[in-house]
Amino acid sequence: MARKRLVTSAAVRGKRVLVRADFNVPQNEHGEIADDRRILEALPTLRYLRENGARTVVMSHLGRPKGRPDPRWSLAPIAQRLSGYLGQPVPLLAPITGPDSRDRVRALREGEFALLENLRFDAGEEANDPAFAAALAELGELFVEEAFGSVHRAHASTVGVPQRLPAYAGFLVEKEVEELSRLLDRPTRPFVAILGGAKVADKLPLLRSLPGRVDRILIGGALAFPFLAAQGADLGATPVEEGLSGSVGELLERAQASHTKVVLPEDLLVEVPGRRDAQAASANRVPAGAVARDIGPRTRDRFYSELADSRTVFFNGPLGLAEDPRFSAGTREVLAGLLTIPGFHVCAGGDSARVAEDLGVAEAFQFVSTGGGAALEFLEGRELPGLAVIPNAAG
Repeated sequence: MARKRLVTSAAVRGKRVLVRADFNVPQNEHGEIADDRRILEALPTLRYLRENGARTVVMSHLGRPKGRPDPRWSLAPIAQRLSGYLGQPVPLLAPITGPDSRDRVRALREGEFALLENLRFDAGEEANDPAFAAALAELGELFVEEAFGSVHRAHASTVGVPQRLPAYAGFLVEKEVEELSRLLDRPTRPFVAILGGAKVADKLPLLRSLPGRVDRILIGGALAFPFLAAQGADLGATPVEEGLSGSVGELLERAQASHTKVVLPEDLLVEVPGRRDAQAASANRVPAGAVARDIGPRTRDRFYSELADSRTVFFNGPLGLAEDPRFSAGTREVLAGLLTIPGFHVCAGGDSARVAEDLGVAEAFQFVSTGGGAALEFLEGRELPGLAVIPNAAG
C-alpha cells in the first residue's frame, strides 16, 4: 500500500491539531483501565506535536454508549492516565462540541493538550453526521489520524473531519500500514496463518481472502467447530454457529484449488458436566453433554510441526478458552513454539494481543497490531475509509 502523508510534513507550530486516537482500552469491573497499550502507542505522535509547538486536541471513543452520555464510558480515566504519561495536565472537555469546548481549545498554548469527551456520546459520530463532523473540524486547523483500530469505520471523526481539514498520518498509523503491508507484498514463505476466536462469521471474509496468499491455515477455537461439523464430526454439546456449512465447503474447495493447506484439530480438550478437570477427546467424537474448549495435545504437536519451517506467521484469535487456565495450554504452547522459529510473526487484534501477553508469549511476535477489525480488513485487501481520506506521501 502507498505510504500516507506523515505528520512530520505538516507545519504544526501554533496550530490547533486534532488527533484521532484509539483509547478504546479494556477496563475491569470497577471501570479501571486494564490494559493501556493503546495509550502508550499514541505517545510518540503526541510528544512530537508537543515538541514542535502544536496545540493538540485529542479525541477518541470508548465502548458503546449508544449515542448519549453515559458515565460508565467517560474518558476521565484516560485523561488522568494520559496526564501522567505526558507529565502535564490533559483536561477533559465536555460537552464535545459547542462554545465552551471551542473557547477552551482556542485558549490552549503551544505544547498544551486537551482531550474531548467520548465521541460516541453524540449519535453523530457513528452516523458520520455532517453537522457533527463540521463541529469537530471547527476545533482544529489540521487533522492527524492515529487510531488505526478505527480506520475501517466511516465515522465523523475518521472520515468527516479529515475531509474538512488537511489530513496526515501519525507514527502509529504509519507503522501499522508498513508492517501489515509486509504480509501483503511478497511475504517470505512458507506463510502460515493461525486463526481462532469465537466470531466465526466475522472471520469468513478474511478466510476467503487467504487461499493462494498463504501456504497453510491452522484453525482452532470456536472457529474450527463449523469446519469439523461440516465434515461430520459429533461435537457433543459444543455450540456450533449455524448456517455456515455452505461457506465452509466453498472455502475448503478454494483452498484445495489454490494448494493452500487447511489444518483442523485432531483432538480437543472438553469440559464434562460435573468434572472440574479437562478431558481429551477425539475431534470427531466429543462425549455427549461435553463442550469442546481447547485444542488437544496431538493438535498442538501437529500445529507446531506445520509451523516449524514457516518464515511468516499471522495470528488472530485464541485457540481455546484461554482465559480459563484449564483451557489455555493450546494457545500458550503453540505461540511459545514460535519463540523457537525464526521469521516475521504478527499478532493482530486487541483480544489476541492481551491473550499473548497474559500467557507470557508476547515476545513470540515481531509486530503486534493495535487494530482488530481494521487489521483483518486491511489484510483482506479492502480499502479502509479512514486511510483513503489521507493523501499519499509525495514522491
